[in-house]
Amino acid sequence: MASCASVFPVVPWENPILWRCKGRGEPPQTKIPRLIDLFVKNRSSSIAIHRFVAQNSLHSSPFPLGSDSLEPEVKFRTAFSHMGTLESPVIYDPITVQDEQADFPWFGYNHSLILPGKTLERIFREDTPWMPRFDDLLNVRESLGLARKKYNALRRRQVKAETEAWERAAEEYKELERVMLEKKLAPSLPYVKSLFLGWFEPLRSAIEKDLKLEKAKRHKAAYAHHLSLLPADKLAVIVMHKMMGLLMMGQEEGCVRVVQAAIHIGEAVENEVRIHGYVEKAKKRGNRVCQDIIFTKEQQKRRKLVMKLIKMKKLVDVQKLLKEEIDMEPWGRDAQAKLGTRLIELLIDSAFVQPPINQLGDSSPDILPAFRHILKTVSVEDGKLKKKYGVIECHPLVHMGLGSTARLMVIPYLPMLIPPKKWKGYNKGGHLFLPSYVMRTHGAKDQQNAIKSVPKRQLNKVFEALDTLGSTKWRVNRRILEVVETIWSEGGGVAGLVDREDIPIQEKPGLEDSMEIKKWRWNARKAKKANNEMHAQRCDTELKLSVARKMQDEEGFYYPHNLDFRGRAYPMHSHLNHLSSDLCRGILEFAEGRQLGKPGLCWLKIHLANIYGGGVEKLSYDARLTFVENHLNNIFDSAMNPVDGKRWWMNAEDPFQCLAACINLSDALTSSSPHSMISYLPIHQDGSCNGLQHYAALGRDSLEAAAVNLVAQEKPADVYSGIAARVYEIVKKDSQKDPASDPTASLAKILVDQVDRKLVKQTVMTSVYGVTYVGAREQIKRRLIEKGKITDDRLLFRVSCYAAKVTLNALGEMFQAARSIMKWLGDCAKIIASENQPVTWTTPLGLPVVQPYRNSERHLIRTSLQVLALKRDGCLVATKQQKTAFPPNFVHSLDGSHMMMTAISCRNSGLKFAGVHDSFWTHACDVNRMNQILREQFVELYNIPILESLLESFETSFPTLTFPPLPERGDFDLRKVLESPYFFN
Repeated sequence: MASCASVFPVVPWENPILWRCKGRGEPPQTKIPRLIDLFVKNRSSSIAIHRFVAQNSLHSSPFPLGSDSLEPEVKFRTAFSHMGTLESPVIYDPITVQDEQADFPWFGYNHSLILPGKTLERIFREDTPWMPRFDDLLNVRESLGLARKKYNALRRRQVKAETEAWERAAEEYKELERVMLEKKLAPSLPYVKSLFLGWFEPLRSAIEKDLKLEKAKRHKAAYAHHLSLLPADKLAVIVMHKMMGLLMMGQEEGCVRVVQAAIHIGEAVENEVRIHGYVEKAKKRGNRVCQDIIFTKEQQKRRKLVMKLIKMKKLVDVQKLLKEEIDMEPWGRDAQAKLGTRLIELLIDSAFVQPPINQLGDSSPDILPAFRHILKTVSVEDGKLKKKYGVIECHPLVHMGLGSTARLMVIPYLPMLIPPKKWKGYNKGGHLFLPSYVMRTHGAKDQQNAIKSVPKRQLNKVFEALDTLGSTKWRVNRRILEVVETIWSEGGGVAGLVDREDIPIQEKPGLEDSMEIKKWRWNARKAKKANNEMHAQRCDTELKLSVARKMQDEEGFYYPHNLDFRGRAYPMHSHLNHLSSDLCRGILEFAEGRQLGKPGLCWLKIHLANIYGGGVEKLSYDARLTFVENHLNNIFDSAMNPVDGKRWWMNAEDPFQCLAACINLSDALTSSSPHSMISYLPIHQDGSCNGLQHYAALGRDSLEAAAVNLVAQEKPADVYSGIAARVYEIVKKDSQKDPASDPTASLAKILVDQVDRKLVKQTVMTSVYGVTYVGAREQIKRRLIEKGKITDDRLLFRVSCYAAKVTLNALGEMFQAARSIMKWLGDCAKIIASENQPVTWTTPLGLPVVQPYRNSERHLIRTSLQVLALKRDGCLVATKQQKTAFPPNFVHSLDGSHMMMTAISCRNSGLKFAGVHDSFWTHACDVNRMNQILREQFVELYNIPILESLLESFETSFPTLTFPPLPERGDFDLRKVLESPYFFN
């Protein structure tokens, strides 16, 4: 008999027992425990076991006898013919149960329960003529019960994390104060924590005093009501932590704009008021709220039965409360700004710092304000003041401690310990208690109304895709984190980490030479700017590492996702996530591993070559494999001695991801069975200038399709190298002209030796997303600065202008079909905007999109600190923005649709999936299948008449307007994408 694997629990196909599970509105996975129980209950009934087995045998299963692999057949053999099949059967294949019900719909059902978002291991055995024994069924049921307890424990922790973050911080400060008073000695604390402790009690007292005064007034301040909605200690912690967080990440050294800080703090207070309200109202209803808040609609329906099951666990039903509170009217920017401003004012009056005594000699120590409110000037023209704005500036002693603040910060939106709630509406899904919205609208009412007004079933695919992305379980790669911590503790400055030391600023020269003084000022200004940027990067790194440290001991965690207004998906946690930098991507890995197999080992090697970069990623697959084979000694050294060895991995474009791949490959190749090794590493497949790929598919242009790998080729086409070659031709021709008759000749002579792929790459990449001439100039200027050959700033500016113009002209020559579609989209947007209407469309997945660009109006709010000028959307749309932003926004909505379609299909095929816009990730062993899926979904997407449907929707919405005809389409056969090995690679 051929080698194969038997599977239990059985995927439910037809049999009498499973028919009894139908019609209950359950997904297939949740029927498994019912199947087990029905098997148990019917073991003595007329349904004989032999009959059960006959109707559920391998002959009718998805994996028939004689199959050598569980992998789906790869349809495009030419694309991946060098990849083999799995050498041995998969041993571990978890089924993730997506049901979000917290306490499950089987109350009173004494047999096994299956966990929402948890995994149920399929048990693979050698071929037998029998199904698993009855004892095995009982073992499965027992393991499910244990897993359920584990899930509930994690859920309780998640609820605590979301509802008690600020409260725990306040309790900690109160406990430290108590210890300090009892022992009459200041506790040994980190510098910033000692600052927080010193500010906490005065600020809390100030808030309580201010609230008491407001209550006594007949005419109360506008902020008074909102100030009373939270305890003073919580408000104090929120203000301190949010202010320090804003200063950490601020664009200006040691200060933050009042408007930004006020709204940020007011918004944080509003979110906490909602959460605080859930808990307090539940307490008043006598439901014994404690740490174990778990809520489901099922508990509400069967309350009496539920209470018997949850009595000892003290679980509380708050679903109804949650629904009531979520529908609460938002405060609005005005209320947030007024409350935030008052809290900032109280912080300024309450927070002080004390310089070290040894700096003051014999004099008594001064107590200085930790923060102050000042006005700054935006710019001065002809000696006249143009504009002023208010900022909160921190004392240098506070600024000094910002770099070490991250590990002490309260971060409410941490990755979740359990799978996110399924999305079911605009504000229904994601986190359990923290306010979660399916789209980041940034207050755009038109977009909010569009989402809320469409039927929910229209958004089912969008919700399904977000749920799929959110169900992927991650964990911290501790070996990478350990290396990062070592390098960071030694001062950083390598492997992409920012240097922890500032650039020294030279002393002012004593000479009165005006040129020397001018040069010193210029260099000092440059160094100060660089130091400010490095300070912000250090704070950002500390925040990322702070989250990694908090999550490193967790078995796994999840990222709830939502959308921007164009339909692109993003994790809702902002610091440590897979959309972020190389540091974050290196630290993160899948929490669930799968065997490499033969194809997986090949893809792991190709992934390492891709991550190493430096042009290697543009070679053929065989050449990339050869590159890895030629550097195995360096790879082994990197894995075994990442810090003290040769440090080959640090030369990679993405060093920490490269190190993770080196470790994974080293572990596989040094094991007794490389193909059997369990790998947790996400393997990436990236689009080739994905924006142009979408334009090529829209226009069906054969030349453009070939340039961006929509057709099969021996090695990948590189559009960036193609543009660079054309730019070089133009520049070389210009350099041979006479400078007297053509002023560009002298600029061309300076530029000609500096034209390469890297110089033009960013401009080419962003050209399809609407990069302007100014944007292209700045991008190229940064690359020229990196080369360091042009030191004169004025000359650098002129050369950058010339290079940007030549690059954009070369793009126009090579991608005429894409340009014609961009122009058509822009012309349509201009016509619509001329009617004072925003451009709107619906994505292929049914998501309504409304461009939010309107002319803003200033709205003045008088506060006790200063007059705040808030911006809000006016009545008139911003015609220019509506036009220029429409082509890139439309293409972004299409690449978002492609990613979500791929996510759903991968989930349905049993793959783990993560997406970063035009980069799709899965386990190494599943890359072949994901490659097949993403190509099929791309073809399916563009078999829809997208531009025709868009024009039809415009004509329906604006019947009196005349729109230009669609650009002519080429004859490219879209099915060729299915055979292209380098479409995504």
